[in-house]
Amino acid sequence: MKIFCGRANPTTGSMEWLEEGEDYDYHQEIARYAWKNSLNVKYYQGIRAAVSRVKERGEKAIVLDIGTGTGLLSMMAASAGADFCYAIEVFKPMANAAVKIVEKNGFSDKIKVINKHSTEVTVGPDGDMQCRANILVTELFDTELIGEGALPSYEHAHKYLVQEGCEAVPHRATVYAQLVESRRMWSWKKLFPVHVEAEDGEKIIIPPSEMENCPGVPSVCDIQLNQMPSSDFSTLSDVVTVFSVDFSKPVQSASTYYRVQLEPVKSGKAQIVLSWWDIDMDPLGMINCTMAPYWVKPTSALQWRDHWMQCVYFLPREEPVVQGEKLYLTACRDEYSVWYNLGRTKQHKAGVCVESPVCRCRAHLLWNRPRLGELNDQNRTQQYVRALRKVLKTDSVCLCISDGSLLPMLAQYLGAKQVFTLENSGVSCSVMEKFLKANHLEDQIKIVEARPELLKPSHLEDKKISVLVGEPFFTTSLLPWHNLYFWYARTAVSTHLASNVTVLPQSAALHMMIVEFQDSLNFRESKEAEPHPLWEYPCRSLSAPQEVLTFDFTEAVPQHSLSTEGSVKLLRKGKSHGAVLWMEYHLAADISVSTGLIQMSNEKGNCEWNPHCKQAVYFFSSVIESEILSDPTAVTYAINFDTKTGEIAMDFKLL
Repeated sequence: MKIFCGRANPTTGSMEWLEEGEDYDYHQEIARYAWKNSLNVKYYQGIRAAVSRVKERGEKAIVLDIGTGTGLLSMMAASAGADFCYAIEVFKPMANAAVKIVEKNGFSDKIKVINKHSTEVTVGPDGDMQCRANILVTELFDTELIGEGALPSYEHAHKYLVQEGCEAVPHRATVYAQLVESRRMWSWKKLFPVHVEAEDGEKIIIPPSEMENCPGVPSVCDIQLNQMPSSDFSTLSDVVTVFSVDFSKPVQSASTYYRVQLEPVKSGKAQIVLSWWDIDMDPLGMINCTMAPYWVKPTSALQWRDHWMQCVYFLPREEPVVQGEKLYLTACRDEYSVWYNLGRTKQHKAGVCVESPVCRCRAHLLWNRPRLGELNDQNRTQQYVRALRKVLKTDSVCLCISDGSLLPMLAQYLGAKQVFTLENSGVSCSVMEKFLKANHLEDQIKIVEARPELLKPSHLEDKKISVLVGEPFFTTSLLPWHNLYFWYARTAVSTHLASNVTVLPQSAALHMMIVEFQDSLNFRESKEAEPHPLWEYPCRSLSAPQEVLTFDFTEAVPQHSLSTEGSVKLLRKGKSHGAVLWMEYHLAADISVSTGLIQMSNEKGNCEWNPHCKQAVYFFSSVIESEILSDPTAVTYAINFDTKTGEIAMDFKLL
């Protein structure tokens, strides 16, 4: 079996697919279960109760476990007294692992692992299953509940694999919603007008009308709502129940809708529907697990979860609502996704849109939600405006290299004589064309659709570039240093640059800090840095931030690798879970933007991170807890930037 993993190539700015062998490290997949110890307890309680109910009826307990993964739920069932378990897992490496784990735990005579999709499983004397099961156990859910195909899997199982009136664990799922107003979350869907103070007065960059009226992309926005400060949103309604699914009865996966009436508890602008779900493991709802955020159940102990979070849904348009008025919230769904509409009348079925929202403006295809939030960050924009003012002259010929950036328009408004923007893709070209037209700049800014190495003098009207700018931002970047593609692009266009060219940003620096995560496992997931949005994952610094490597954009990429070694002193007691790495870009003298640490907010070392970017986390192979600041006192590091591949290799040791 061939496994392909997507990797960004920082030297080309494109996504490549690398083939991995069957022994590829699947720790991250297996780790899903490790994050959910409390949930596993609820599953075990539910399974044990289901087995007891079946036994009390004088029946054998035959369990069907769909999506068994490592075989954990099947082993729970076997240890709870089930007579036999059929554990279905379509992913071959995981199924192989489940067979070994089941054998090692002594359950081979009670559990049969079937390496198929559940819809391919057969029942009968010569089938995969000897008979239909009377207990159905699954963990097929995602943050949206149905995004992993739970509904069609349940629908098929009830038709062909389980008995009528079977026990199901979980027994029931219920989806909840709440209407809110939030400028922060709304900024993830639409672009706000950008105000620029130019010499000849205020200029405004406005989004094209297609973007203003676009429903956006259908994929759910799932985040850790428990890390969203209450000051960033305003609840406009009470929590309402949207729909429930009873998994012990036949399930329908066909597209449908659910409508609930609600009355705003305060007036405001309805922009967002927040949603989450809970599951009852048993028919009486005595064994419950909820994904509700902190303000819904403030008295209960919140269990941190990484696999299941909460959903942010964007309404098609902003709706002003008045306290006490009667509104109707409609949730539409297909087999895999949910979306919402808000109305003032109880529509007939014919008036309900059950088609999934699709981006028409293409901007939502170019810019993901964190990127839209970044473009809407007025403070960040002002840093670029300040830097551009310092470097632009009335005779400046400017070239921008970034994916779908607003910098070309900023440069034009701030007085550049001529502006070119180099766009790598048809999507970014299309979006930029719409923006230039909406702002009447199509005759003043020239879009060049070409890769940097293929740029010709004719593309630039035989002019030399005096100011080269970039944010830098590229859509294929995953880790912070992948945006160093700007350096490779700058090198590729060297022949088109004036001898005294100004490059903005002038340089970049890789920064690092040792941290303790509030919620972390003491085990290693991989031997590489991983991208994580740390604003959602609280941590405290155990060291001061430290600059470890610099990149000079005023010069071409060197042929030799860039390496550094050193140590970082630990300043606080705690568990050294790993190192966080991020980039800072030096735009001009005394003007920088950070993709990582914004500030350490108190003496305890609590960190505030850039909410628009993912930071890189390198988990240490072992976690050492220091109760006193004598052992360990420091972490040594060795970091190497391979200029041929654009990748960074790193190694850390706790002293």
